[in-house]
Amino acid sequence: MLHVAEPVDKQAVAAAFSRAAESYEGAAALQRRVGERLMALAAVPAGATVLDAGCGTGHFSRRWRAAGHPVVALDLAPGMVQKAEALASADRYLTGDIEALPLPDSAVDVVFSSLVVQWCDALPRVLAELTRVTRPGGVILFSTLADGSLAELAETWQQIDGVGHVNRFLTPEQIAAACAPYRHELGFSREREQFADVRALMRSLKGIGATHLHQGRAPGLTGRRRLETLEQVFPRHNGQCPLSYHVAYGVIYRD
Repeated sequence: MLHVAEPVDKQAVAAAFSRAAESYEGAAALQRRVGERLMALAAVPAGATVLDAGCGTGHFSRRWRAAGHPVVALDLAPGMVQKAEALASADRYLTGDIEALPLPDSAVDVVFSSLVVQWCDALPRVLAELTRVTRPGGVILFSTLADGSLAELAETWQQIDGVGHVNRFLTPEQIAAACAPYRHELGFSREREQFADVRALMRSLKGIGATHLHQGRAPGLTGRRRLETLEQVFPRHNGQCPLSYHVAYGVIYRD
């Protein structure tokens, strides 16, 4: 991310997502909605080679492949790549970091990266790498979480112990600044999920692997006590626990 004090622990992020490889497909409803919208943002020529950068279990690799595109599936988490391969998601599989892609220049026609770049150190570096591996005339499609995501969870923790316990996300202005060097389109939307209780909410985050905190875990309540305290304080909407997301959608045209 931009302006973080410490580099992201990529090994810890990879481990968290590898642990979620078996549960991810059943927990990633938001990820599928966002990815479908992202896919629709550009007309991609038939047969164009697609890099699914941050492929997870390969859901969108399979979507692109079903549409007739050769697909390279890449993820930081070995467990996710193994799951994607077990599901026959792509034509080629790579384990790697999107801030240092293991691909030559101009290797693909399209890069698709949905809800991934928030796990990186620096969005400008990510976009430079995605642009580097895209052929002139190609397109980069990315989505990411913006400031305001997981606000209910952060605010509840602030009430409990004064610590947000969620990762910081870039502001829309920071995301726009990272896109500024390129010919691009950028838009934002608000999403909300509803959960029966805090346990279901936390299971959902664990199920998609979104459990690593860049700043580390603060000392304090643990285990059952944490959940009980969250359950008491967490805001309700129509009897359910809401969790909001601020999603950025970017299209970069490779000139």
